[in-house]
Amino acid sequence: MSKRAVVARALRRAAAWCAAVVVLAAVTGFCYESVARQGDPPVPGRLVDVGGHRLHVHCTGSGTTGSGTPTVVLEAGLAESSASWDVIQRGLPGRVCAYDRAGYAWSEDGPAPRTADRAAADLRALLAAAGEAGPYVLVGHSYGGTIVRLFAHHWPALTAGLVLIDVTDENATEALQISRPLLAAQFTVNQALARVGVLRLFGDALVPADATAAARASAPVVYGAGSMGAARAEAWAAADSAAQVRATVRPGAWRDLPVVVVIPAGQPATAAHQAGRLAALSSRGRVVVAGTTDHYVQHAQPDLVIEAIRSVR
Repeated sequence: MSKRAVVARALRRAAAWCAAVVVLAAVTGFCYESVARQGDPPVPGRLVDVGGHRLHVHCTGSGTTGSGTPTVVLEAGLAESSASWDVIQRGLPGRVCAYDRAGYAWSEDGPAPRTADRAAADLRALLAAAGEAGPYVLVGHSYGGTIVRLFAHHWPALTAGLVLIDVTDENATEALQISRPLLAAQFTVNQALARVGVLRLFGDALVPADATAAARASAPVVYGAGSMGAARAEAWAAADSAAQVRATVRPGAWRDLPVVVVIPAGQPATAAHQAGRLAALSSRGRVVVAGTTDHYVQHAQPDLVIEAIRSVR
């Protein structure tokens, strides 16, 4: 046998061993994840049918129709969940509801495409089916801001106020198109890693630095395979979602609705301009600049966010 043939056979043997090790590791990881999942935190709230799939909603505090204090509804950003609002929810009096969009955390998956308009319709169906009477103060972070803006457009009579925290700029079409395949690839990889237990072991890196202990304990669910799949679907539909909310923008669109637009410190001029433009859609809109550069203002400066919500409630 020639030297080249010997080397080739050795390489094939090494490749076969490597493949076997990878398969064994994947099977072991899958089994580990399946067993470990049994010890995940229970559903904090309840699952409500919205027509073909159930969404998780967690409401705290009390509130009655006609009490004069609107229920606060908290909408998380891309790849986040109700757990990201833990501090805000505990810090607000009255009725406060956080929920998980279709596919995220404790919620069941929903039909495609996962656009912001579909998510807004899901939220409307959820609140109605859960018996949570409006009107609502809608609080949206990042991509969640796109969803609550569409809710306010479709159901103005049910919207008592808006708090928008470092929300996605619907005019950044080029950036959304460029990031779509990159984010989809990232979430696909994360989904695969979640299925074999890697994110359970090292998922703490995905949790925002200022997240609470409760949010960290929920990380295996919050950043599990289902959530990563949902994030991928939303990222892929992000350009369409931006177009949907862009179509609602016109002078005076929010009339005299109380609106607070919160942005982190140190933002470029384009972001500051976008925040001012959003606030100007209401005669009662204003911009608040946080004292932190963190995108997760609700983690870094919860008191500021709580005060912003109180001011429109």
